Amino acid sequence: MTEKEKQQAGELYDVSDRELFNERIKAKKLCSEYNAVECNDFQKRERILDRLVALRGENTVIEPNFFCNYGYNIIIGDNFFADHNLVIIDSGDILFGDNIFIGPNCGFYTAERPVDANKRNQGLEYAKPIKVGSNVSIGGGVTVTGGVTIGDNVVIEAGSVVTKDIPSNCVAAGNPCAPVRTLETSEMADVTEKPEIRKPEPAVEKPKTRRLEIHRID
Repeated sequence: MTEKEKQQAGELYDVSDRELFNERIKAKKLCSEYNAVECNDFQKRERILDRLVALRGENTVIEPNFFCNYGYNIIIGDNFFADHNLVIIDSGDILFGDNIFIGPNCGFYTAERPVDANKRNQGLEYAKPIKVGSNVSIGGGVTVTGGVTIGDNVVIEAGSVVTKDIPSNCVAAGNPCAPVRTLETSEMADVTEKPEIRKPEPAVEKPKTRRLEIHRID
């Protein structure tokens, strides 16, 4: 197996491998280009993101500065907003659902180094995937480590360190982050909402989420 194949399989791999090194350089160049774009040129940002991440849905807004390791391990759903200084160490897969709001100075880290110092000193590491469900709000300064799954309809309070899975329909906080209360039905996203009908006009589907329409502003 190549070192990249080992990485993708979750096995120990050599982070200094030439193929992986070159791919990190490519991603970091794109991140640098992204962060240098004028604040009103949203279309250029989107074009760079399309070259950087594996897949993204509609309405992706990531405020600079933004940094990632590879980009091709990142999948983003619809309606994704991340405030300044988002860091994604995507040595493993990172999947975001729909309707994600991320505060400033947050990090998602799939890479981990061995406890064994001899292996660690050889430059070996491994990657564990991160999965974030839909309708999730993550406060500023939150850290999410590898191997974690965050469910749907979750609020992670600012400053939390998420090292274990967080179930759906809750507010979670702390270090280590854990649920502090369950969300009431009225606080959850209504994914079964029926279209709103206004006579004599045709049936109109009631928007379920805020839609972000952005254009270049001179």
